[in-house]
Amino acid sequence: MTSAYTPNAYKITEHTYDMVVVGAGGAGLRATFGLAQKGLKTACISKVFPTRSHTVAAQGGISAALGNMGEDDWRFHFYDTIKGSDWLGDQDAIEYMCREAIPAIIELEHQGVPFSRTEDGKIYQRPFGGMTTHYGKGTAQRTCAAADRTGHAILHTLYQQSLAHQAEFFIEYFALDLVMDAEGACRGVLALDMASGELHLFRAQGTVLATGGYGRAYFSATSAHTCTGDGGGMALRAGLPLQDMEFVQFHPTGVYGAGCLITEGVRGEGGILRNSAGERFMERYAPNAKDLASRDVVSRSMTIEIREGRGVGPKKDHIHLDLTHLNPADIHEKLPGIAETAKIFAGVDVTKQPIPVLPTVHYNMGGLQTNYHGEVVTLKDGNPDTVVPGLYAIGEAACVSVHGANRLGSNSLLDLVVFGRAVANRCAETIKPGAAHKSLPASACDQSLANLDKLRHASGGTPTAQIRDAMQHTMQNDAAVFRTGATLKHGVEAILDVVKSFADVRVSDRSLIWNSDLVETLELQNLLGQAVATLVSAENRQESRGAHAREDFKDRDDVNWHKHTLCWVDEAGNTRIDYRPVHMYTLSKDVDVVPLKARTY
Repeated sequence: MTSAYTPNAYKITEHTYDMVVVGAGGAGLRATFGLAQKGLKTACISKVFPTRSHTVAAQGGISAALGNMGEDDWRFHFYDTIKGSDWLGDQDAIEYMCREAIPAIIELEHQGVPFSRTEDGKIYQRPFGGMTTHYGKGTAQRTCAAADRTGHAILHTLYQQSLAHQAEFFIEYFALDLVMDAEGACRGVLALDMASGELHLFRAQGTVLATGGYGRAYFSATSAHTCTGDGGGMALRAGLPLQDMEFVQFHPTGVYGAGCLITEGVRGEGGILRNSAGERFMERYAPNAKDLASRDVVSRSMTIEIREGRGVGPKKDHIHLDLTHLNPADIHEKLPGIAETAKIFAGVDVTKQPIPVLPTVHYNMGGLQTNYHGEVVTLKDGNPDTVVPGLYAIGEAACVSVHGANRLGSNSLLDLVVFGRAVANRCAETIKPGAAHKSLPASACDQSLANLDKLRHASGGTPTAQIRDAMQHTMQNDAAVFRTGATLKHGVEAILDVVKSFADVRVSDRSLIWNSDLVETLELQNLLGQAVATLVSAENRQESRGAHAREDFKDRDDVNWHKHTLCWVDEAGNTRIDYRPVHMYTLSKDVDVVPLKARTY
């Protein structure tokens, strides 16, 4: 790939803001609206129209111990989240999230989210996997729902609120790279306006990465095709590590063949998983929680049923999710979207036929390591909590870590809202509106422009789609629900071959205006770094914990592996691994640290 790139070849329009947010999903919009509300001049840049962001696909609900449907307490939520995380979650951040959940949800309601209601007008709450009362003794109804379209309702509300508070939007702009200075502080972001082909430099006192997960590194995922981990890619190129990338959640119930999500809320409302004999098999694997065990447990149980020959269908390669015993009126009131999805993507009438389902990649627990304020931290001079000045990360792009080794259902929407809000609160304390910007050297964007130019003129022999397909199948085959040393070693070798092949990529369109070939190549570059980090971190972790299940190391090993993985990846795919301790302390005396113990459901 050679091109005659000169720094002056591209004209750059400069903008100055107090804050710039990259991404307009639930986390990005909650931060955008919150920052604008606090009087900070805020720009939000998004590669898709805000209400097309992937949060729109979140169905089941958002957790908070409101206690509207029976007894509940944020301390029970705190315990469940730690247990769900298989003790890899940071307990200070988990306390913050579960405590702040209650005011954050009531704020959402006041901002206009149309939650479903109980008879007496309170927010309706449904049971969800791993959510209990009295530290595992009872079942909690903790997940606040707007029917089965909760993400959609939240996203539209937050977009409206952001507009109402005069936040400025730059829509269909693709973020290329973070602009870092010599001291390692982030000073803004360089982006491509896809419609005009022009480049824009957004200078800001703070840059918030809310770019979502990297689910599209896999062949079958519930993620939208836009979930290409752009924030993680930018962070790796800026020399920052990613944390806990080995932990990838498979959602137990993606529609067989299509991958579309069937919310856990279906099981919360009484849906049952059955094998080819019609048996409710979860009773064998999780006698107490049954179908509402945590997602990693249910996904593995389904995979074992299929492996042992009890799968359904001609190929015996999936499971049935049965709703036929439920009242059709309840289904149409509480799960209307699911009935529609099953009809369109599986051709079944849920009131009469079961839905064919299979575990599908759903969520990335790993991401940019942050503290509970949403500030990005890194390991520097022996301090694992060194703040990277001017850089924040929230939502699925971040690893706070409140989800540890396995996220509980309905904690992801909560994570978006609580930490989007936390960033706004933090910046209101630390950033002065209208403060002067330090000057940037003329060369600040050179590296990013050189990368853009190289890919734009890439004239190798392999189209982007072919390289992407090789990456997705490698991840699907070798970083799956069950892992072994041999499959992971094969996966690492295979993904490094894919990275090498990227040097031979071919981009056929040389323009800058609506060049989807170029944008998809930039997205692939972002995905590849994270695919490498996932496989290398997984091969390195010699234990089973949460979503990371190794058949050659079946047990959790707290002596050697109760720590977060940090992984750096350079352009050539070379990696370095280090660690940071799990925070086994709380923020206040209102709740005690939950000590390590074996996890059973």
